[in-house]
Amino acid sequence: MKSSARDEAEGTLHQMKGKIKEIAGKIGMNRDLEAEGKEENKVGKVQEKIGEIKEVLGK
Repeated sequence: MKSSARDEAEGTLHQMKGKIKEIAGKIGMNRDLEAEGKEENKVGKVQEKIGEIKEVLGK
């Protein structure tokens, strides 16, 4: 698997995990878990964008 595709896939996975944590935090009224989920979602978006940039640059 190319590095760019792997970054995009891992980014998407982090976004999904982050969204699940965020929702679980809201349901359980756990602000720490909700914040952790939001952070993981952001990290996933960045990683996905890195994969897209690598793809454009051909790496």
